Amino acid sequence: MSGRLAALESEVIACRACPRLVAWREEVARVKRRAYREWEYWGRAVPGFGDPRPGGVYVLGLAPGAHGGNRTGRMFTGDRSGDFLYAALHRAGIASQAVSRTREDGLRLRGAFISNAARCVPPGNRPEPEELRRCSGFLDREVELLRPRVILALGAVAWASALGMMERAGHALPRPRPAFGHGALWEPAGEGARAPSVLGCYHVSQQNTQTGRLTVAMFDEVLKRALELRERRASP
Repeated sequence: MSGRLAALESEVIACRACPRLVAWREEVARVKRRAYREWEYWGRAVPGFGDPRPGGVYVLGLAPGAHGGNRTGRMFTGDRSGDFLYAALHRAGIASQAVSRTREDGLRLRGAFISNAARCVPPGNRPEPEELRRCSGFLDREVELLRPRVILALGAVAWASALGMMERAGHALPRPRPAFGHGALWEPAGEGARAPSVLGCYHVSQQNTQTGRLTVAMFDEVLKRALELRERRASP
């Protein structure tokens, strides 16, 4: 990990900018879930995780899970959403293993980095607009350092956050903004053509995967498309 990326990670972990989120993440870590009562919860903002080399796929979700990332300290680790996501990444040859349980379980990603629009667990899994705005600086700097070719936006909030980041970076978007949808795609053009493409996907939440709104086949297909876009964007 580069020094600048490591410094950003430390800054994320130390962040206490949103009083509501700080109070909630610490309350969850104190009360705990019965199944994890022996755990020492992370209870802080959760940094991004993955391959720091430029040119990969940047997987952007909503926020850490209360008893997933807020417990383990790593994005999409230790809950059903992570089970679904990492199994798919493993099938695609991106993740070194299909299951992620702790920060120290040996999982490695190749050509991908995972992050969230909000770095702290929010009550009801709903960060407020001002909280997302405060977190947006972390997103901007992370993408600037990683220089991904594709952003895979999991859900409407991640999609809006990715497009907002593009605007802040000076890239022109059509009006109205492109709408989120599973398989929706925004691609840069003109002077901003080196910016990442943004590909939409239903979130890997337990609600979506258990109801069939997002199936294994659907996610595998959109992930395959993200990897194809990454390779195409690598061509001169």
